[in-house]
Amino acid sequence: MALLALEDGTVWEGDGFGARTERVGEVVFNTALSGYQEVLTDPSYRGQMVVMTAPQIGNTGINLEDVESSRPEVEAFIIRELSPVVSNWRSNQSLADYLAQGGVPGISGISTRVLTLHLRTYGALRGAISTLPDADGRALVAAARAWPGLAGRDLARDVSCAAPYAWSDGGDGQWGLTGHASDGQGSGTRPRVVLFDYGAKRNIMRRLTALGCEVLVVPATTSLEAAEALRPAGWVLSNGPGDPEGLPYAVQTAGRLLERGAPTLGICLGHQLIGLALGGRTFKLKFGHHGSNQPVKELLGGKVRITSQNHNYAVDPDSLPASAEVTERNLNDGTVEGLRLRDRPLWSVQYHPEASPGPHDADDVLAQFARHLHEHVA
Repeated sequence: MALLALEDGTVWEGDGFGARTERVGEVVFNTALSGYQEVLTDPSYRGQMVVMTAPQIGNTGINLEDVESSRPEVEAFIIRELSPVVSNWRSNQSLADYLAQGGVPGISGISTRVLTLHLRTYGALRGAISTLPDADGRALVAAARAWPGLAGRDLARDVSCAAPYAWSDGGDGQWGLTGHASDGQGSGTRPRVVLFDYGAKRNIMRRLTALGCEVLVVPATTSLEAAEALRPAGWVLSNGPGDPEGLPYAVQTAGRLLERGAPTLGICLGHQLIGLALGGRTFKLKFGHHGSNQPVKELLGGKVRITSQNHNYAVDPDSLPASAEVTERNLNDGTVEGLRLRDRPLWSVQYHPEASPGPHDADDVLAQFARHLHEHVA
């Protein structure tokens, strides 16, 4: 038996799998039909328990090639049915074994449809889960209510890289901040990108590398002076977890980056940090956008993309200066999905152009950024 308790006093009983432990976190739902492995390993889920709306999870197991970080990042995993069979030829281990190894509890056998409707009605809620044999519903409700939540917290420090590195396919090439300081703006015809890691998904680095860029990744708290010593052709502010207002140092860095004039791209949390750096405001959505089927419309031209998203906060368009132009909107709720500056080569998107999981409708965002980098070097 396992129990999930919400701050409103609702208690759900199911079957435990994964790690035997207790966790607290914010409960959100994800509407992706596939790609649960990428969901589990997305650092943007730090502090959150994820409910999958797809009814059966686990049939493709876990492989070591498609992870977005080195470990599962969710606080807990909540599903309707755990597949008894792992049938994918690329699988290295089962979902249950992977979560147990990562210390993450899972609960199955509950109605995720009813739970999702509950969250849509009341918004994302604080929750507590226990897969221990002596789990007590009332104690878990109390634990959920006592948990301080995610507002104002800096979670980027928890999921950012510990030291800077040059991205390779494995992403493990380490070097000191002075290691590339005198190499110019790239290797040969490969423009150099410095990516601030606030919880970056690996596929951002994979896609930029495939587009001909040299990617250097630096920790979230890296000073602009140290990053500039690497002499990049452009900058990327990555995705990451939590409330953007909990990262005042990152907002300050983003603001100083805007003055430099080099091509800059913000993704998800990076997009929100740019909005704050421009003097704008952010606000928390009722239940966020989590899934690989979010429709986004370009305001110029009318093109519609289906996008992968994972965030709880959005930029208030009415708070932005005249120099910032809203380029895209979410077709479900009208929130801002893209920004650009009229006088500088800066773009930001609220969704994930690297997908993983999700459709590749937005791949041209990274391709266009890479083209600007190549032109900047030339």
